[in-house]
Amino acid sequence: MTKQRVTVEIINHIANVRLNRADKLNALDMPMFIALEHTIKTLRKNRDIRAVIVSGNGDNFCSGLDVKAIMKSPMSMLKLLFKARPWRANLAQVVSTGWQEMPVPVICAVHGRCWGGGLQIALGADFRFATPDSSLSIMEGKWGLIPDMGGTIALRDLMTIDQAKKLAMSAETFTGQQGLALNLVTQVTATPLAEAQAFAESLLKQSPDALAATKKLYNKSWRGSQGWALFRESYYQIRILMGKNLHRKIYNQSQDAAQHKAFLPRKKW
Repeated sequence: MTKQRVTVEIINHIANVRLNRADKLNALDMPMFIALEHTIKTLRKNRDIRAVIVSGNGDNFCSGLDVKAIMKSPMSMLKLLFKARPWRANLAQVVSTGWQEMPVPVICAVHGRCWGGGLQIALGADFRFATPDSSLSIMEGKWGLIPDMGGTIALRDLMTIDQAKKLAMSAETFTGQQGLALNLVTQVTATPLAEAQAFAESLLKQSPDALAATKKLYNKSWRGSQGWALFRESYYQIRILMGKNLHRKIYNQSQDAAQHKAFLPRKKW
């Protein structure tokens, strides 16, 4: 990783990803963007990974873009925004959208500040566990900017358009408890990292192929035509029926814990 801006520890098929710039409130500079992109690409290829937990070291999850560090180099902003194909995510966006392309559940543990780019990263996860007093904000408007790191994709499925506009236009801060009411937080807890770990461990009992297929099915079918949604349900189910992990799940379901069979690495989804 670039200067260890991001650390990764894999234990029992769970990848713990930590933003590691606590002295700067885990603010996003170019090395952290690059490290996050590398982490996402690496974990996506690892078919033994069953869940990912994203958190921040220190007292904050992520305070957003480190404007001073980014503006030191005139090329940095161009590198963040450049895209060879307009419809694909650029470096600034992939740190959010990349988690949705990962075929495993991604859980974000939020504490302290989760502002601007930090919230965009959290919105890319499948689940967000936050402390009641954590501070969240779509803060780009405070600096005369718009949110441009991919979080818009998640917002359209999580909340009504008027509430999303209100938060983005005002750049107001809100607590984790308020985020729960806004549907931006999945669960409020005093110990988000511990709760994320417990949830990830509970998912280890499920077939990794079923988890991957469910995530892909919902991501692709939540919006769009009914016909394609029905097709995907049937097609993904056939792929699961033809896989070996289904038989292991059925066997494990009917046996005590001591006799459980380990799941095989998931298919490519």
